Amino acid sequence: MNILKTVFFSSIFLLSFSTTQAQESSNDDQLSLNSGTIDNQFEYVIQKSNNYQDYKVIKRAWLYTLKSHTLDSLKAVHKDLADTQVVVDSQAVEIASLKSNLTNTQETLDATNLEKDSMSLFGIQMSKGNYSTLLWSIIGGLFAFLLFFIYKFNNSNAVTKQAKQALAETEEEFEEHRRNALEREQKVRRQLQDEINKQKNG
Repeated sequence: MNILKTVFFSSIFLLSFSTTQAQESSNDDQLSLNSGTIDNQFEYVIQKSNNYQDYKVIKRAWLYTLKSHTLDSLKAVHKDLADTQVVVDSQAVEIASLKSNLTNTQETLDATNLEKDSMSLFGIQMSKGNYSTLLWSIIGGLFAFLLFFIYKFNNSNAVTKQAKQALAETEEEFEEHRRNALEREQKVRRQLQDEINKQKNG
């Protein structure tokens, strides 16, 4: 009877253990040191690292690989920032030019309002009403272009702010992980040295 109980409980234990191993294996398959997000790569290193008491022992090569991937991500963010800044500068020049054109057109309109009802534009005589309509149409078109470029400028500015924020968060995350990794490595080294000293003294 006791043998049957032992076999029964052993079977249950082995079944639950194999299920747990399968789940862990499935989770590990989704993580990689050479693909995925930086967060997933850090998670991969943490899960694959060896345990030593309450600490994780991380391979030095993994840390270098993780550092390289993080630096590559930072370079990409810096490049995006530089490209965005070029677009912003170009649009700022275009907006300044449109503002200047709008100012010149408004001055022309004010001067024209002081003249007679009949006036010449490009050698064509027209009434003051038609002349005003034409100039206001030009101003309206320029103003529409001005609003469009202001909109584009604001969008580019928002993208720049988001990119800067993403860069700051990535740098902060990398620095935190680097500090934690160094602290864990130093603790492990100290414990290993303590163990070596105990073995020598023993």
